[in-house]
Amino acid sequence: MPLDDSKLTEEQYAMAERAIGDFPFYANHFLKIRPKSGTPIKFLLNKAQLYIHGRLEKQREETGKVRALILKGRQQGCSTLIEGRFYWRVTNSKGSRAFILTHEQEATNNLFEMVERYHNNCPAAPKTGASNAKELSFPTLDSGYRVGTAGTKGVGRSGTVQFFHGSEVAFWPHAETHAAGVIQSVPNEPGTEIIHESTANGLGNFFHQKWQEAEAGVGEYQAIFVPWHWQDEYSVHEDGFMPSSDEAEYADAYGLSLDQLTWRRAKIKELGSEWLFRQEYPANSSEAFQVSGEDMFIEPEKVLRARKNTVENYGPLIIGVDPARFGDDRTSIIRRQTRKAFGLESYAKKDTMEVTGLVVKIIKEENPAMVFVDVGGLGAGVVDRLNELGYGHGIVRGVNGGEKPMNGDKYFNKRAEMWGEGKLWLDDEAGVDVPDEDTFQADLTGPCYTYDSATRLKLEKKEDMKKRGIRSPDEGDAWALTFAFPVAGENNQVEQFNYGGSSQSGSWMG
Repeated sequence: MPLDDSKLTEEQYAMAERAIGDFPFYANHFLKIRPKSGTPIKFLLNKAQLYIHGRLEKQREETGKVRALILKGRQQGCSTLIEGRFYWRVTNSKGSRAFILTHEQEATNNLFEMVERYHNNCPAAPKTGASNAKELSFPTLDSGYRVGTAGTKGVGRSGTVQFFHGSEVAFWPHAETHAAGVIQSVPNEPGTEIIHESTANGLGNFFHQKWQEAEAGVGEYQAIFVPWHWQDEYSVHEDGFMPSSDEAEYADAYGLSLDQLTWRRAKIKELGSEWLFRQEYPANSSEAFQVSGEDMFIEPEKVLRARKNTVENYGPLIIGVDPARFGDDRTSIIRRQTRKAFGLESYAKKDTMEVTGLVVKIIKEENPAMVFVDVGGLGAGVVDRLNELGYGHGIVRGVNGGEKPMNGDKYFNKRAEMWGEGKLWLDDEAGVDVPDEDTFQADLTGPCYTYDSATRLKLEKKEDMKKRGIRSPDEGDAWALTFAFPVAGENNQVEQFNYGGSSQSGSWMG
């Protein structure tokens, strides 16, 4: 360990040697932080920080480097963790440089102050060369730490850095230009780290677009989300507090205590709206980027409740297949049996023959009762090819989202009908079970809705979602396809079910 003659005691030296590969240990014994009130104290990682650190280390072990986007609520210690992590890196290796880019000058000052506090209180700190309002250098290590403020388009382009932290990226001006500069300054080599973190700031900006890509598994960045209720301090006791029915449902979905609900209610009052609370203090990633609570067709709590459920799968197997339409869309496939949706798969850049091959494999190995395929884009070619292969006889059925619904009094078109029946399925009192995946939740909670002049439900088009910066809900559309038409049960025993207020032949529950 390059301790640079720091005059450590024998005990401190032994701890420093251990700390080389153990950041939580290093932080607790060598770093000091300033709490929201009081003098500097030992840096003991909280739940959110431990989770983020674990995700970063896992990626580093698997790929040799770190590429991450972190979405979180306000004041959850993300920057504290990253600055400490980078100080740990640059002071324990030679030729390493860290650069932090923030959204405003005040944030730049605060983060550099944090780094100086680490340095001034660290018994293993290396000797300092240059030290000013923007830079710390360690000449004997040929390492250093620098900060900057987003604004000037060229900032961050000069020099080579091994560790980059983008702070509050959703608020950067010229974000695309800065990000391009970062990519040029950080070599694509083992040991390097690029971490972008931010609270949400609306839809369609650079951070939101990159988050959607990472969440969908596109590219090398991993998506890390931190919910607000992991913070111990976001809790306050009030004698006689009684939650409303909506608050009780919210608490049940996220496992919250009454004291956490009390804090939440007070914060909503302070902010002026529940919608703003969800953006500033999200409980899941889809809340952070919502347009408004009223516009969202499927509420996040319904999906989360289903994610936590465990339901036995029985009954006929129904497959939903949503082939990709365009370059950034995914081909998504999901299974459903009665009250359990499972076996979610998503693929990028699959052509007609590849998607056909995936469906044929499922038919041969899993013997589904029905496969519903969206015939928009590649889907028509997939269905045609499956028919040529002899799989179209009662097993495969193409579905056009714009076609006439079975219940034309309630739904504007077939796509609205499929999603509408899926939402009713999520409301089943016996409980349903869906894949425990953030991408799936984001897709189910992505579309907005309206009603036409005949009060029929209309679901937002994919094209309109993209215009406001939301990716195509491919996994949600695959799930909705499993509700396209009634499917007979085993031995052709057809059940009766209530469909939009009228009795129909078949079984939406499988």
